[in-house]
Amino acid sequence: MSTDDALPAPSLSAREHRISQRIAAIAPSATLAVDQAAKALKAAGRPVIGFGAGEPDFPTPAHVVEAAVAAAQDPANHRYTASAGLPELRTAVAASVAASTGLEFSPAQTLITNGGKQAVYQTFATLLDPGDEVILPAPYWTTYPEAIRLAGAVEVPVLAGADQGYLPTIEQLEAARTERTRAILVCSPSNPTGAVMTPEQVEELGRWALEHHLWVITDEIYQHLTYDGVAFTSVLKAVPELAETTVLLGGVAKSFAMTGWRVGWMVGPKDVIAAASNLQSHLTSNVNNVAQRAAIAALTGPMETVEEMREAFDRRRRTIVEKLSAVPGFSVPTPTGAFYAFPEVTGALGREIRGTRVETSSDLASAILEHAEVAAVPGEAFGAPGHLRFSYALGDEDLAEGIDRVIALLSE
Repeated sequence: MSTDDALPAPSLSAREHRISQRIAAIAPSATLAVDQAAKALKAAGRPVIGFGAGEPDFPTPAHVVEAAVAAAQDPANHRYTASAGLPELRTAVAASVAASTGLEFSPAQTLITNGGKQAVYQTFATLLDPGDEVILPAPYWTTYPEAIRLAGAVEVPVLAGADQGYLPTIEQLEAARTERTRAILVCSPSNPTGAVMTPEQVEELGRWALEHHLWVITDEIYQHLTYDGVAFTSVLKAVPELAETTVLLGGVAKSFAMTGWRVGWMVGPKDVIAAASNLQSHLTSNVNNVAQRAAIAALTGPMETVEEMREAFDRRRRTIVEKLSAVPGFSVPTPTGAFYAFPEVTGALGREIRGTRVETSSDLASAILEHAEVAAVPGEAFGAPGHLRFSYALGDEDLAEGIDRVIALLSE
């Protein structure tokens, strides 16, 4: 081809729009970004202690791993299986949800997904149309607003601060409701705050949603991790009349130390699950069969290891609250669920740290990473500026050493 025959260079506008506006608008996962930054610094030889990722440091229970090994050796698991999940796993999930809600569920009301994030994405994609609004109590997990926007809908944050235990009132929710409100998102125990709604609060919220004909999307992945005698209450147990307008999300990642296995689920009305299954058939098809077999073992096997992990998290929770409370400028509500502490840090802002002015919690997280070699996630990622999230799903020694470094830095 001669120079004269060469194709014309793309126009500036074409270069500007190589990526769709919908995808270009997605913010990267802040929690994963902090975790990756910490790991990169570790790889470079710096002794970084990471409080960023919500990932248990325990190994997956032995009986679960053994089930996966056996599954890998079975040729039946080397082939495609049903997009909605293995029948045995769908049955096990239905039984688990029935135990926590007191309602009966069939396997047809259950969809197995590639981790909890896919369940979140598919739920919003299935229920929402462009312009719909979703009430999103804040602080919220970073993925929720991005998944809502990908569905063409709009998140409506409702911020509840430390003075409210990070739990919004019905009056706040009602003030955010409009004629375009389609759903409300519930996450209790909460990521990022560790707050757990009381049975009375769950029922009040459920009755309000029922009265206004709203969908309830309830993320219950931390249901086994509560402390101080606080009980987990599913919205479907509190208000069973919501069964036809509720989608329950869960997975094995947190309670069974199976973050890398990528098995989550949606449970809800049959028509919603059928529609989401249709979407998944084009999106990812079936979840890894070996991981599904492992999840069956987790849900149907002994729970002693889950309790042992919960007890370890409880010990670490008490340690991190005590230590964070000694950090100058930090105010630390005591979490009663999950494995996160979410201190309010405005008292540590508006100052210099080793020559750098720190005005925001994002600035503070950067300074702590640079000068104390400790990775925490800034509250901006969760719709709550002026906070930091510290995961206490890490070893006791690292936890103590990491917070001691923060105390030393902010005491200078």
